[in-house]
Amino acid sequence: MSAQELGALLADASQNGAYFIDVRDREGLEEIARGLGFAVAAIDFAGCDGRDEVLERFAAALRFPEWFGGNWDALADCLGDLSWWPADGYLLLLDHASAWRVSEPFDFATLLEILNDAAMSWSAQRLPFWALVPLSAAALDEVLEPG
Repeated sequence: MSAQELGALLADASQNGAYFIDVRDREGLEEIARGLGFAVAAIDFAGCDGRDEVLERFAAALRFPEWFGGNWDALADCLGDLSWWPADGYLLLLDHASAWRVSEPFDFATLLEILNDAAMSWSAQRLPFWALVPLSAAALDEVLEPG
């Protein structure tokens, strides 16, 4: 897919959601999103050992307001608001998430559900919102073809 086609895809709010991508595509997608005027946040999951740490990293990367409650409901509230960070769209990059995804599958599934719910809410407002999980080719194969 060309950069122009990727840009059109990212700008299409009807396609919003949380997606696994090949880590080799990460930089190009970030560059395209920035070119579209998106707010881009990289949340680094390296060394995360639990939900509380994941929530803290989201809060720091997205500059959540002081009222952020540090739980899944508060994350959902903040992702559905983002009034403190106005932009033409949003791209969240969940970097180095493989180990946490494997060690905390239920929390990871909860996080994906929250991200997809936020994406759908933003779709209704016609504002692009993407959460991308860059994975190695081997990890991506595992996700796409489990078992």
